[in-house]
Amino acid sequence: MRSMLAATLMLASATGASAQMTTPQLPGTRPKVIQTVPIKPPALQTPSETADGMAQAERLSLQSDLAWVGEYNGAITGDVSSRMVDAIKEYQKAKGGKPTGVLNPQERAALAETARRKQEGVGWKIVTETTSGARLGIPSKLVPQQSTDANGSKWTSPTGTVQVLLSRRKEANPTTAKLAEAEKKEPAGRKIDYTVVKPDFFVLSGLQGLKKFYVRGTSRGDEVRIMTILYDQATENTVEPVVIAMSSAFNAFPSGPQAGPPPRKTVEYGTGIVVSDDGAIVTDRLVTDSCLAITIGGYGNADRLAEDKEHDLALLHIYGARGLKPLSLTDGATKTSVDIVGIADPQSQGGAAGVSSVKSALALVGGSDSALSPPPAVGFSGGPAIDGDGKFAGVALLKPAMVAGPATAVPASQAVMVSADTVRDFLKANSVTATGTSTDAKAAVVRVICVRK
Repeated sequence: MRSMLAATLMLASATGASAQMTTPQLPGTRPKVIQTVPIKPPALQTPSETADGMAQAERLSLQSDLAWVGEYNGAITGDVSSRMVDAIKEYQKAKGGKPTGVLNPQERAALAETARRKQEGVGWKIVTETTSGARLGIPSKLVPQQSTDANGSKWTSPTGTVQVLLSRRKEANPTTAKLAEAEKKEPAGRKIDYTVVKPDFFVLSGLQGLKKFYVRGTSRGDEVRIMTILYDQATENTVEPVVIAMSSAFNAFPSGPQAGPPPRKTVEYGTGIVVSDDGAIVTDRLVTDSCLAITIGGYGNADRLAEDKEHDLALLHIYGARGLKPLSLTDGATKTSVDIVGIADPQSQGGAAGVSSVKSALALVGGSDSALSPPPAVGFSGGPAIDGDGKFAGVALLKPAMVAGPATAVPASQAVMVSADTVRDFLKANSVTATGTSTDAKAAVVRVICVRK
């Protein structure tokens, strides 16, 4: 009977039709009929049925990649739709393939690689806006300039052709319908060509003067959070795929275990490296962002003189300090592991400010930066990485990971080492002469304390 059942199922699978069979009849019983479920082979499935068979994460990734190559302009939800199938067909036609609506493994790999390159091209990363804790996807190479105040943050291109704004405000009894109507009129002269209003969010797009705009907003309680993207019409081909990714990545009120990085702390601790006799210090840019005051443990207040947003480095300066022991920034040969020297957060060492070191393995992640595994503890960010010969290898930073895959993916914390060459170039660009001759990294590090609102 077992071989007979197998043969029947194979036949059903081959033909796509239902099959039935009768089990041997026992005396005094009625024949028992087994009805099999119709099984369609992949060749007979529709594109939608094939997509339905994917895991949700696969569909999210597929929609995101199609959006990044400019073929998909819908919400990235992972839901199967005719829009997604049509986008696949358009992508296949653009690549000279047969528009089946189902990507073969080679086509899928090529799509993913193209999307990854486009993400890298615009510097795509997920960030947490410091005043609200909202999570956004930011094309950091398109909008490298950032400013923040109590009402939110703004990212802009050097010439202002592309702008991203995250605004927050209090409002009594807000609804998405009321918010959408208000945004249509502010600023005056907006021309709306697309509107979506849902119970939990709204979207508007159109023209604002000579710029195109895209607005997505929502509220929770009396707190309103709205993301606005403005861009010159001449940048449309570059920016619009990014706008779709930004919309799907926008999480105005992160919550729960998958919320990503928390809002910035009121008091945050990092590590700095003294690099000159006159008080120049290199540290983590993110640790020193939006600070009301920056203090160097044991030395007093510091000024932040410069920053490198691409590599997340900051240059601080303390005045009148004596007895500094700047670190020699001469590097040695590339190694497979380094010792990270730093000052852990006081909560992890009973309020103390002891200097310690941890070992991490290196893995190249792109350009001159290397991933560090395992990452050092909170408080070490900005500390020096020392190779096996005791020479300076770079600066260790804790920061959000670059997203590769679905735009809705949650950023994971990662540790990165910025290379010694990058650090030296940063100092040179800001006219700082590194005078250090010491190889004692523990004597050259200081605690950096940022106090925010």
